[in-house]
Amino acid sequence: MSRVEQLSKRERRVLEAVIQTYVQTAEPAGSRTLSRRFGLGVSPATIRNTMSDLEEKGFLFHRHTSAGRVPTNKAYRAYVDGLIGSPVPVASLERDRLAEVLADSASPIETILRRAAQSLGVLTQELGVAMGPKLATSVLHSLDLVRISDERLLMVLALEGGAVRTVFVEVAGSIAESALAEVTKVLNERLAGLTLEEIRTNVGRRLRDSISVAKARELLNIFVQEAEVLFDEKIAVGEEHLLLGQASVLAEQPEFAAPDRMRRLIELTERPQALADVLRKRGDVSGVSITIGTEHTDERFRDFTVVTASYHAGSLTGIIGVIGPTRMPYEKVISLVNHTSQLLSELLP
Repeated sequence: MSRVEQLSKRERRVLEAVIQTYVQTAEPAGSRTLSRRFGLGVSPATIRNTMSDLEEKGFLFHRHTSAGRVPTNKAYRAYVDGLIGSPVPVASLERDRLAEVLADSASPIETILRRAAQSLGVLTQELGVAMGPKLATSVLHSLDLVRISDERLLMVLALEGGAVRTVFVEVAGSIAESALAEVTKVLNERLAGLTLEEIRTNVGRRLRDSISVAKARELLNIFVQEAEVLFDEKIAVGEEHLLLGQASVLAEQPEFAAPDRMRRLIELTERPQALADVLRKRGDVSGVSITIGTEHTDERFRDFTVVTASYHAGSLTGIIGVIGPTRMPYEKVISLVNHTSQLLSELLP
């Protein structure tokens, strides 16, 4: 039996009213307020008794004896799973704004995703987040080697779908331009058209006996020996793979008036690896994915809700969504995140 099925019809209506009131006002909801605002058809005393029952069942709590009630994470989960009816349609103004911001499909994927995260954050008043396509199955279109110094090269990977990734390659001593050009040619001839995963597992066989010049062969051996590192999708992605909107929209919300919560928010944006790990695990989830407060296995996210949806860029899949406090206008956020993911899927090649 689901959380919602455990509740009577009256309990559901009262719980929904408490959540909507708290989301809108950030103030605990009292029985008289609910009676005036929602026309529940029962007296404030009956509403108060129903709220007490909901508190006993773990859906509400109150901070002070005489104060109104506040939803728990369990209440938000019940609301998300069963109390929201059909998704709220995205307003035409918001739909037009997203379409205008993301209209330039000729831009690099990172640029489009950054715009999407920023716009989604502004429209939802949460922190917009985006992850570039999962690259394990991405196909190499072309590869280039650029000399940075005598002992370091930059490998530029152009992937199908428009993504570009760069990886530093450490070499022992200066390499002649002719050897560099020959290795670049061989790498393109033997590896283009393969996925990064295929390259990692088959690069030795693909490059065997492909170069006769000793210095070029020495360089080529680096790609054979270091394939697991050089063509690993996580290293190829780098920190720029996680794109964030403006955290200032969250800083203005009352939840972050407390210094410790603001500190945790700043830590998540300044060292975003934890957030990247959370989003990366959601890449294979279809539809909208919602994790609320203590549902996160990482303690650092206990005050946050993460709402995401997958988008598709050709055969690749990425993540778009928002992170914000558990007090969130879920209907609006879910609709906007879902709409943005569909829009990205239509725009990206």
